[in-house]
Amino acid sequence: MSLMWLPPGSIVAQATVAFNCFACGGLPVTIAKKYVNMADVNFEQSVESPASERPAATRPAGSQPAQHYDLVELLFFAYRDFISDPDAILAEIGFGRAHHRVLHFVSRNPGLKVADLLDILKITKQSLGRVLKQLIDEGYIVQREGPSDRRQRLLYATEAGNALALRLARPQFQRFADAIAATGPDDAAAAKRFLMAVVDPRERAAVAALLKGGQGSSGRTLDER
Repeated sequence: MSLMWLPPGSIVAQATVAFNCFACGGLPVTIAKKYVNMADVNFEQSVESPASERPAATRPAGSQPAQHYDLVELLFFAYRDFISDPDAILAEIGFGRAHHRVLHFVSRNPGLKVADLLDILKITKQSLGRVLKQLIDEGYIVQREGPSDRRQRLLYATEAGNALALRLARPQFQRFADAIAATGPDDAAAAKRFLMAVVDPRERAAVAALLKGGQGSSGRTLDER
């Protein structure tokens, strides 16, 4: 066996060992090069510093009032449960949340440009292309050329696509209806204002326009069907 020295952190070991092997009829066997990461070898040799020598845990810089942490965590838990019902439906057909987002906005905005959908979702063209292809191949979305610019790609939900979008939205409508019944319509209006204020200021006008203009394929919003 011969070892070749390399900079600390790695060892390249190469050995040719001839031995008699019952399974291989006594033929010589060559052991190939193997890379060994020294971090994997040496980790057991490290000694943990005594507790007295460890730096004390510190709160984040510019520590915020507890109510801000409450809002962060409430938003997490609310979203977790809000999305759980559609997640279960999506799992039945082998789709995920990316399919849900694409289908939702296409269903609400017939004739949506691919470029506008990319701007809404803030994802790469490659990521959208994979999801969009599956939705088109399975008959939930169709893609058409623009009437004045054939290079444009306009997206429309099919009848099956609109039906699935509504099926995914219904449990979310019910969750909101239950919340409004528990807190009152005034709180619902305040929640809308609060959520809009959380949106990046540079995006608020576009989001407001999208909310105002979003319509289903039949010219009605999903909650009006």
